[in-house]
Amino acid sequence: MSLFGQDRSFLHALPAADRRALLAEGAPRRYAPGEVMIRERDTSAYVLALLSGWSVVSVGTERGARLILALRGTGEVVGDLAAVDRGPRSATVTALGQVEAVAISGDRFRRFLAARPHATALIMRQLATRLRSADVERRSLASETVLQRLAARLVELAERAGRRAESGTVLELPLPQHDLAAAIGATREAVAKALRLLREQGVVRTAQRTVIVIDMPVLVLLAQGRPARETRPERPGRQERPGRQERPGRAHPGAHSSDEQPPPV
Repeated sequence: MSLFGQDRSFLHALPAADRRALLAEGAPRRYAPGEVMIRERDTSAYVLALLSGWSVVSVGTERGARLILALRGTGEVVGDLAAVDRGPRSATVTALGQVEAVAISGDRFRRFLAARPHATALIMRQLATRLRSADVERRSLASETVLQRLAARLVELAERAGRRAESGTVLELPLPQHDLAAAIGATREAVAKALRLLREQGVVRTAQRTVIVIDMPVLVLLAQGRPARETRPERPGRQERPGRQERPGRAHPGAHSSDEQPPPV
């Protein structure tokens, strides 16, 4: 599962001359943090080419909550699906921080693609990548625990938007707990419980809108659904008692089915 697009964004994959030609087709736009850039189900068809900042792509749910599908940053384009198929917007795009972009009308964007087959191929590859990611996400929601999905998200954020510091890897994107919950399809309470487990075991440290990954190897194992003890040596003098058995009715730490009760880290 992935919140991010391809390693090389659409604008950066274009030849320099084509990139300049595309940006010349539009008008500059600035968005404040939390401002809606594109609204789900809207019938507009403009495309936004992102020049700086991060945006959040999300959809509403039947329960009135939202599910975060992706994070889009510098060099990426958003709104291209509606421009290509001329249908309603499939998602809402919101500025995570200050965002600078160029807005290009759907007609001009389609003409740009029609004149440049290689640009059309890039857009098709981008759409295919997002479709594959959506398939993986559905499988994750059906088969993985909250703790596993949260660990995978934190690993991805650390790798793609993290900053190395003495204390660990600081996640540069200021996602509050309710956004982390929306990014893994869980409740805020379940994410708070999983974060508390990670803090208690020294895997992460949290502050207001900040997460610092302290033990990346353990976090990676948890993202893979494996128990954290695999990376940690047995404490001196701590041995298993001969003949010790699991108590009746007590689940094995690595096996559970409830998202609301993640296993110990």
